[in-house]
Amino acid sequence: MTVQMVILLPVVFLFMFMALQGALWFHARAVALGAAQEGARVASAAGSTGVAGAAAAADFVADAGGAGVLIGSGVNATRDATAATVTVTGNAHTVIPGWAPAIQQSASVPVERITGSGHGLTGPGTYAAGHLGGQRWV
Repeated sequence: MTVQMVILLPVVFLFMFMALQGALWFHARAVALGAAQEGARVASAAGSTGVAGAAAAADFVADAGGAGVLIGSGVNATRDATAATVTVTGNAHTVIPGWAPAIQQSASVPVERITGSGHGLTGPGTYAAGHLGGQRWV
């Protein structure tokens, strides 16, 4: 009985530590992805900026637990004429001393804009679902 405990107990503890480390990594990754998606959604709104998207992503991380979830988090946001992209980086907490798994998640969303002249779509002065006076939001 004692030999079985000496052999099996370390294996059980190792499995528990691996499961706990996996859960910490997965949670930090999910928070970083959620923050990137929220930041990209905000940055893609008509009239918004990449700075607004970065602020929204940083607020998301802070609301989700901040450094208690994602250590040393950083946000990088860009927005051009067609897309807004936000990248959230940081490290997951660890149960193994001296090791900090890196996390990096990105999200890209098309920028809202009005396109087209409306000629030939539904006719001048008429409205169709998804169209505003022959123009449409993209």
